[in-house]
Amino acid sequence: MALDATAREANLKDSLKKYFVDSISTAEGLDLSFDKSMSRPKIQGQPVEVEKWVVVNFGAMEMGTLSSHQIQVICCSRKDNEGFKLAQLRDRVMGYLTDSTQTDGLRRIDLYQSQTWTKIGGILVTDIIESQQFESEDETKYKLLSCSLRWAAKV
Repeated sequence: MALDATAREANLKDSLKKYFVDSISTAEGLDLSFDKSMSRPKIQGQPVEVEKWVVVNFGAMEMGTLSSHQIQVICCSRKDNEGFKLAQLRDRVMGYLTDSTQTDGLRRIDLYQSQTWTKIGGILVTDIIESQQFESEDETKYKLLSCSLRWAAKV
């Protein structure tokens, strides 16, 4: 028996990738990667080093009538002595994880059947836990935004 489209991990991940590419990469022009370490992206043909980028890592998932998934959004900056670029990046990313036009402030992300890109539901960003600012050995400053996502699924 085949899984319902709302219970397929591939549809969830493709929908999230589409959302982050459309918003953070395309609309904001920021470098973005998925399920990678926070190492600075190497852009072929670009003479300038990337100074701000975002990494989205997929975590644990629990399937049920109200399914949940954990993701980590890592905001990273370089050549940022006081962390101001990181603060600006965090603010831009938080704007895509929350929604001030909703009375509850929660972001809704479309859930798609990825083969046809047909909308089949919605994903709600319910909680965001923000870390302190960290600095790695290569002087990359970063913050972790741990997000809880929920959506209705037919299991």
